[in-house]
Amino acid sequence: MRDRAALLREFFERVWNTGDLDAVARFVAPAYTIHSDPGDPWDGQTLDLDGFRHRLSVSRSPFPDLTFTLGEMVAEGDRVAVSWRMRGTHTGPLGTLPPTGRTIDVAGLTIYSFEGDRVSGHRQVVDRLAVLRQLGLLGGG
Repeated sequence: MRDRAALLREFFERVWNTGDLDAVARFVAPAYTIHSDPGDPWDGQTLDLDGFRHRLSVSRSPFPDLTFTLGEMVAEGDRVAVSWRMRGTHTGPLGTLPPTGRTIDVAGLTIYSFEGDRVSGHRQVVDRLAVLRQLGLLGGG
């Protein structure tokens, strides 16, 4: 079995930072469960590979230059916790919100579950209010 922290780094680089839909099957288990991700439209759902690809496309569409920078990682058993920062420029529609051209820079923490060498789900905390502030939708942005 490969080092799961190393797999997670590669998963972020290949899948989230580049939006490589073809790489999804290499890193994601056939059933991927979003155990807890308040504010995420897929919270509580289990996705197949096509569902995960759809989520990836929808998530990156408003921010085509979206990148994650990984911070601390802690691995134990079949889980890896990682802190991260995501940055991206809002150049595509976000729901009913037209592009603002503003850049977001938000921190989060995710605990990923693994089945063998594939990511099978996550629990996540991210400051979604900071995203709204940075897009100018709430005060303080």
